[in-house]
Order: sequence, then structure tokens, then C-alpha cells
Amino acid sequence: MSRLAKRPIALPAKTELTFKANELSVKGPKGTLTKAGHRLIGIENVPEGVQVSTKADTLEARALVGTYASHVRNMLEGVTKGFTKKLLVEGVGYKWEVQGKTLNLALGFSHPVKMDIPEGLTVKAEKNALIIDGFDKELVGQFAANVRALKKPEPYKGKGIRYEGEVIRRKQGKKAA
Repeated sequence: MSRLAKRPIALPAKTELTFKANELSVKGPKGTLTKAGHRLIGIENVPEGVQVSTKADTLEARALVGTYASHVRNMLEGVTKGFTKKLLVEGVGYKWEVQGKTLNLALGFSHPVKMDIPEGLTVKAEKNALIIDGFDKELVGQFAANVRALKKPEPYKGKGIRYEGEVIRRKQGKKAA
């Protein structure tokens, strides 16, 4: 069993957690998140906070208990603080702008790329930075990954879309004779 799952998870102020019929629901100041439960995992409110435990002592249950404890922590953090991802763009002519619920990207292709911004996310476009905010960690991370996948950074000049703080290993390239 996961060591992190053995300890109860503190429930922040102004948040409430319910677990009914294998559905976990967390409600807080930023919004409400729901996640399907698993038949081998039990989640209950205790005086210290929330306790995640196994219903059976199987290999699968022991593997899942730490994962579900992590999901609960992320959901609680999301509805109280929220999550942010920052993407940077490098390259001549590469730019982006937000128009309503659409992200327009110019990435050196023969056509502009348009992406719909999912419900629950706020996206701000600056000169070379794109800031993605939301209370669902999975949704924020997946949208950032989808944007990055359109033009991954290349290893020779470093052009493309990358996460803030991501290190791109650069290659030397051709040498002149």
C-alpha cells in the first residue's frame, strides 16, 4: 500500500467531498469536479480529512490506492487554488492569439491552425507566452500537451512550442568543411 495513501488528506476550508455510488465529487470556491470511483477503492470522510483505503487486499487494489489518493489531492488543490501551465513559442513568424473561445496559431504551416478552448479553461496569449488556467489538472495538462504537439521544439535551432522551464537538448548540426 502506498505510504501517501495511509495518511489522511487534509480537507481545505470551503471545500466539501462526497463519495456516493462509486462517484467522487469535490466542491470548492473555483468549481466542482467529479471522478468515477473504482470497485476496489474506498474513500471516506474522517475527522482529520479524507481517507483513501482498499476494500480488498489484492495487487490491483494496492496499485490503485496511491493513484486515487493522488487524484483526490489534485482535485482538492484544483477547486481551491487552481492549476496553471505556461507555454513559450520560439521562431520567426510563430505567434498565437485568443479570439473568444478559439486559439488561433500561426506556426509556419501553409494555413492557420485553430483550436477550440475547452469549457472550464481560461487562456491568455501574450507576445511569446500562452498561459492556461483551470481547476481540473487533467484538462489543463491535456490542452497544453495538445497545443505543444502542434509544433514540438526541434533540436537544432530550438524553434517550436515548449513548456516554461523545459530544457531542449540542442544538437550541433553540420560543420563547414
